[in-house]
Amino acid sequence: MKILITAANAAPAYRLKNKLNGDNIIMGDYMDLPDFMLKPGQLVRLPNPASASYTHEMLAQCLDLEVELVYVFRDQEIALLQQSEVLFNEYNIKIVAGANEV
Repeated sequence: MKILITAANAAPAYRLKNKLNGDNIIMGDYMDLPDFMLKPGQLVRLPNPASASYTHEMLAQCLDLEVELVYVFRDQEIALLQQSEVLFNEYNIKIVAGANEV
């Protein structure tokens, strides 16, 4: 199962990654990340939650990456994705507030 963890430039995201300790973990963030950190399949640039089509962009990215579980850390992302949880569930993608798991 592939897992996406948001807020890749924040310590709680890395604590969760270490706790999960899996090979199929993808870290992502919409905030500025140095280009050298963007390794295909390991660290990805996520859509900005300020975008009007954020949830659809996130869904498309999850489908492209074959993600089945998303741990979300930033409040704005959590609010938007939880509103669209039914849509994500239709594609067998589970949304989890990451702070609850650390």
